[in-house]
Amino acid sequence: MLRARPLLTHIGSRFNVVHMDKRCDNWSGDVIRKSDSLDLEDGVFTFDDPARIAKSLSRSAEESDRRKTTAFQSAMSMLTFYINRAGDHLEAGQKDILEQAKEELRKHYGKDS
Repeated sequence: MLRARPLLTHIGSRFNVVHMDKRCDNWSGDVIRKSDSLDLEDGVFTFDDPARIAKSLSRSAEESDRRKTTAFQSAMSMLTFYINRAGDHLEAGQKDILEQAKEELRKHYGKDS
């Protein structure tokens, strides 16, 4: 039996999970609910400017004293995690913006794509 994937929303400095099906409870939902690795700007994944998203994630990662890796890896991981978990619930236009934000992060940290 397939499980419905949770829909991610971002309110405040934490993710909220809106379950499509109460049986859907997996490790990634736990990560979203309990992780305190980064304090994110409100609505960061809904911005329509990739550079603004990258700058906000970068700032959050650099200011965090709880991250266990580089600021670049932390910011990129959070962005990738959000894109992957949102899945089909993420509008194509917003997904394109978030993918462009990855490129902006790479540019900001001098990483090749």
